[in-house]
Amino acid sequence: MEYVLKVKRLEAGAQLPEYAHEGDAGLDIFSNAETIIESGESTLIPTGISIQLPPFTEAQIRPRSGLALKHQVTVLNTPGTIDEGYRGEIGVILINHGKAPFKVTVGMKIAQMVIKPVFKVQVDEVKDLDSSARGEKGFGSTGV
Repeated sequence: MEYVLKVKRLEAGAQLPEYAHEGDAGLDIFSNAETIIESGESTLIPTGISIQLPPFTEAQIRPRSGLALKHQVTVLNTPGTIDEGYRGEIGVILINHGKAPFKVTVGMKIAQMVIKPVFKVQVDEVKDLDSSARGEKGFGSTGV
């Protein structure tokens, strides 16, 4: 089944999301602004696009591994979720964990967007939950 992601350019020079390779999970997302992100700082990078997702999906904005490895720049709220009904401009919050300022340029690949299904659930309040092998064991319960 083929799903359609509708994309609206909000600025004439904005780049549409695109897959770099056949079989890629994520569409590259491009900056539509030039800015400097100082070491230890974060900023919202505009993309110049808005989207209409297929029904019962979300878009997850994820970091690009190359930016993280080479420049220590990543998406701050990863994965960032774009809900199906949102029609505003897509913005990407980048943070610079590196020691040097990082220059974002127009047209730079700054993140990737993965479209995922969303399951709607009914919320039921209960007195008890079914038991499981894990139970309430949490942080670090499986060892190092």
